[in-house]
Amino acid sequence: MKWAVLLGLAVLIAACGSPPPRASQPPSPVSVKTAVAVTKRVPRTFESGGVVRARATATLASRITAPVLSVRVTAGDRVHVGDLLVTFDGRELDANVARAAAEIAARERTQAAALAERAAADATLTLARTSHGRIVALHAHDAATAQELDEAISALRAAEARLAAADAQAAAAAASVDGARQSEAAAQAAASYAALTAPFDGLITERLADPGALATPGAPLLRIEDTRGFRAEVIVDESRLSLVAERAPVEVLLDDDNDSENAVTPSLTGTVSEISRTVDAGSHSFLVKIDLPARALMRSGMFARARFRAGSQELLTIPAAAIVPQGQLTTVFVVSTNRRAQMRVVDTGVRGDDWLEVLAGISAGERVILSPTGIRDGAEVQAVAGEDARR
Repeated sequence: MKWAVLLGLAVLIAACGSPPPRASQPPSPVSVKTAVAVTKRVPRTFESGGVVRARATATLASRITAPVLSVRVTAGDRVHVGDLLVTFDGRELDANVARAAAEIAARERTQAAALAERAAADATLTLARTSHGRIVALHAHDAATAQELDEAISALRAAEARLAAADAQAAAAAASVDGARQSEAAAQAAASYAALTAPFDGLITERLADPGALATPGAPLLRIEDTRGFRAEVIVDESRLSLVAERAPVEVLLDDDNDSENAVTPSLTGTVSEISRTVDAGSHSFLVKIDLPARALMRSGMFARARFRAGSQELLTIPAAAIVPQGQLTTVFVVSTNRRAQMRVVDTGVRGDDWLEVLAGISAGERVILSPTGIRDGAEVQAVAGEDARR
């Protein structure tokens, strides 16, 4: 018991001799870059949606009635002008070409006979003229009778008539040959319809026939689009017709449905090429076509949004780098008067290249923190050289 008391006194004395604990030091301020929310004048715009289409499209159809022998392409194939796409059974057409060639040969023989007949008539006329001249001279010297003169005159007139008839027959034969040659050209043209070729370089977008089907004139077989040029076709409200002008530049954004994140591609600058002069009676809107510059992977069917300018407006803006997504909310960190980070929920509007409009949540002149990674609400901050939202 005595040893226990002595041990307790020793512990008490040691405790009384220990130094007092130090007070905890406050955390150092976090260095941050900031920018001021400012009002800036920016162009006023409105958006209209539509789709991208190729500037040139074609629906290929047969010009004859014939069975389809082969279809050498399918949807998605790229083709070049003149490439063979579809073939038809053209045996009847080939027979027509052969028949036309035979007809030309027959007509040419008839023409040769007519030309020979004209040559004979021309020789007869020459002889008749010579005889007539001789009889006329003899009759003048009373060496030929009147009957001989009449016979010479009659022979001359008959020779002239024969030559005229031979000329007519030769002309008819020549015309007949020309007609036969035109028939042959028509038959050859029809025979060429037994093969369907690509009218321009492009992409096959739809195949509508298979071998064995009976092709008829006008029935679509393939659809092809020229991928060298595209345009956006958007619908604009009738009330904004005065704000759209032909040849005016327009900002166009394309949405790719195949993108897993549904990301919006960088904007393109197109040119208004056509404004429909007919307003839809039901929707009170009109169609605007915008030529687009060449861009890789552009294709028909992509959703397009066109931004048309409509004057300018004053907007309260902050740099896009100040935005902190919080689920469905959009927040920023504002530097309070006591140099602490204060989280605010903001409502945003128009977005620029590196800035966005603030509709509610902060006021002009307040300073926001840029790229606030790791910043907590209420943390003490110290601003360093930053950037201005006016840029």
